[in-house]
Order: sequence, then structure tokens, then C-alpha cells
Amino acid sequence: MTTCPFCEIAAGRAPATVVREWDDALAIVPRGGGITPGHLLVIPKQHVADFGEDPDVSAATMRRAAELAAGDQPMNLITSRGSAATQTVFHLHLHLVPRRAGDGLALPWTRQQKRGAA
Repeated sequence: MTTCPFCEIAAGRAPATVVREWDDALAIVPRGGGITPGHLLVIPKQHVADFGEDPDVSAATMRRAAELAAGDQPMNLITSRGSAATQTVFHLHLHLVPRRAGDGLALPWTRQQKRGAA
């Protein structure tokens, strides 16, 4: 088994820019700064592979993300489960991606909607 990078961050053994810390989760800046200004990852300190593995941990992590997202800033909250869904780090993480009109950031399904697919 390979070492989980988010477990290493949560344990203080790997570097990260921590924006907020709770007893059960961390909010960190993604490596490389993220895809928009203010992009954050919210990760549970407990290792769970994805949002389907432990509903209680997933709900608690979502609550932490919601605390950070309070206000009226437009944003996406994105998480993935499995390689086919673009998950590359198999530790639950929620992307908070602030948005602004005309930012040019397309979501994967935007193209399909424009072609008329549901």
C-alpha cells in the first residue's frame, strides 16, 4: 500500500498550506495553488477513500466545507468517487472552487449540456 498524501498532511508529516483546522478536518490550499483564486480542499483527518465509504465522516466534512462557503460567493463544491469519476487521490476531499462570471472554467458536463444531453 502506498502512503496517503492527505493522511501525511493531517498527521503533520507532509507540508501544506492550512487555511483552517478543526478537530476532524483541515482546509488546505491545493498543490499548485488551485484552479481559481481561493480554491481550497477540505479533507477529513480520518482516512476514508471517498464519500461513499463512511457517511458520518462524509457528512462532517461537508459541514466543514459549508462553514467555509458561507456567504454569497458563487462556487462549486466538487468531489469524486473512483478513477472513472476523475478521483486521483483516494482520500475523501472536497474541492471548494470560487467562481466568477466569465472565468472560463468549464465543468466536465457543460459540453454535454450544450449538445442537448441531460
